[in-house]
Amino acid sequence: MNNHLLSDITVDTWVQGGPILLSDLIGSVVLIEVFQVNCPGCFIYSLPRAIELHERYHQQGLVVIGLATAFEDYDKNTLENLQKLVTTGEVIGETFKALNQYGILSEGKLPWKIPFAVGMDRIVAETEPVTDERVLRYAHEFLPDFEKFSDEQKRSVLQQVRHYMEQKSMKAETFERFALQGTPSCILFDRKGQLKDVSFGQIDYKQAMVEHFLAEK
Repeated sequence: MNNHLLSDITVDTWVQGGPILLSDLIGSVVLIEVFQVNCPGCFIYSLPRAIELHERYHQQGLVVIGLATAFEDYDKNTLENLQKLVTTGEVIGETFKALNQYGILSEGKLPWKIPFAVGMDRIVAETEPVTDERVLRYAHEFLPDFEKFSDEQKRSVLQQVRHYMEQKSMKAETFERFALQGTPSCILFDRKGQLKDVSFGQIDYKQAMVEHFLAEK
């Protein structure tokens, strides 16, 4: 894992509970819950779990921050939709469809509120040209075993990566800096502000990890 620090998290706009100077959080264990507004799994699994952790441990020194990002569906994963979500509980797109189907919504809205600070990752236009070197670097970053692939597999992967990079019009700074694989993702820092874990998906060991770092003085 690279040695990123808490200060490497970029928040472009705070929509709730901010602005927070991340350097002021040194001394706390910090959990950054990364989600997209148009991500059903984020709302069914990981945000409710993050809320549980916040409620259980914030008195012991855990700070949870929700960071909305966008690596796809740029028309839906917007600051405007994030603000709407935080202020009214209104969800959109795939999130609305899935939560509605599961009977989670109450009068079309989320039945719970996010109780911690929420910000938006900085999303900028992607202007860097797609070179062979960039495509290869990206493949290595996301597939540690890339060199073990057969030539045919490598060719196929590089083709897919190139296609992905060519159609990607925007770049989310924190998402890319921490090489996240998707949403929901979780970034955990210890009390010194040092990166301890980056994980993708719904992970079972999150609570044990939070407890472990809270116990460190």
